[in-house]
Amino acid sequence: MSGPAAGTARADATTDVVCLGESMVTFLPSQPGRLADVPSFGRGIGGAESNVACALAAAGHRAAWVGRVGADGFGDHLVETIGGYGVDTSAVRRDPVRPTGIYFRTATDRGAGAHEVAYYRAGSAASAMSPANVPYEEVFAGRVLHLSGITAALSADCLELLRNLTTPRPGRPLVSFDVNHRPHLWRGGDATVLLELARRCDLVFVGEDEAEEAWGIVGAEAIRAALPEPGVVVVKRGSAGATVFSGLRPGPRSSNAGGAENTPASRSTEGAGAENAPASRSGEGGGAESGPASRSREGGEAEVVTQVPALRVDVVAAVGAGDAFAAGFLSATLRGLPVRDRVRHGHLMAAAVLTVPGDLTEPPARDHADRLVALDDEAWGRLRLGPGWTAADRAPEEVRTP
Repeated sequence: MSGPAAGTARADATTDVVCLGESMVTFLPSQPGRLADVPSFGRGIGGAESNVACALAAAGHRAAWVGRVGADGFGDHLVETIGGYGVDTSAVRRDPVRPTGIYFRTATDRGAGAHEVAYYRAGSAASAMSPANVPYEEVFAGRVLHLSGITAALSADCLELLRNLTTPRPGRPLVSFDVNHRPHLWRGGDATVLLELARRCDLVFVGEDEAEEAWGIVGAEAIRAALPEPGVVVVKRGSAGATVFSGLRPGPRSSNAGGAENTPASRSTEGAGAENAPASRSGEGGGAESGPASRSREGGEAEVVTQVPALRVDVVAAVGAGDAFAAGFLSATLRGLPVRDRVRHGHLMAAAVLTVPGDLTEPPARDHADRLVALDDEAWGRLRLGPGWTAADRAPEEVRTP
């Protein structure tokens, strides 16, 4: 049953990005070690879609988060904290029966063998989201709708909701989808449904590792072949950087004030500005940077492939980086920047989160990030970012390099 909306300000036609999904209260360890040995935890928030909304709002965009929380103190904390980042939470619904989800984690990298996460989300308020209780007017109010595969794994109703939201329809905003495969959520389930959902979207983020684990697909080219429909596919390749496939439709393309089209049939995100990027680049630390290379796709479309190396980062905690990358890429997309610059902004947003203990942090000031993104390939390859690098008064030459 849907309760009254939480918050005050309403999402409207001026919203840049609406993010829909579960957010939870997270408990961060006071010291490294097993959960059994950690004496105390600090409270924070975590949720792929709300993380993206918070990062976008902190970067100066008009972002809204749509979700469902319990009528409890943890729900209050989520709504108040996310709203504190400048995110519109007016479409968040309160469930009078189900609780807000919470989880505890260790300080180690999620990919490390010693990493532990204890989730208490079964039967949560968010798992009750469905086509019957989500406010569609608010969900479709933005220029971009950002979704994640995590939501699809929460319940049958949540999966039906994502199928509904990703169904092509007139007036649908550009739909961004982060695959976000979480193996523990799909035990006993079929994660290939994430491929079905991704194929319905306009912009897809997927890691090479998760594509192999969830779908048995290996390599960026094979991932693109399995996802022919989206206008833009961003393949995250870990320390090797990212490869972006952007299909350019023939004929005129309409503009929507910075790159996010309101209909999936016409998108300026599909490589806007990419044709103006240098033809070839080399970079240290993340491999050779090449881009954009054109090739023909079935149906006469031109495919642009852009590769951008990752940055070297002194990692504090490897959590939240994928959400931050998506936020940086979306931010640059909304600004109509070239594909290479979108990826670089994604890397910088990810580096900001990687150099703090939690899932969220203050992003670099826009002029600071723009200066770093504009560095030539050699200087970009020399960058090494550590804790505190986002300080707004630092010039590019002051960022620590080897």
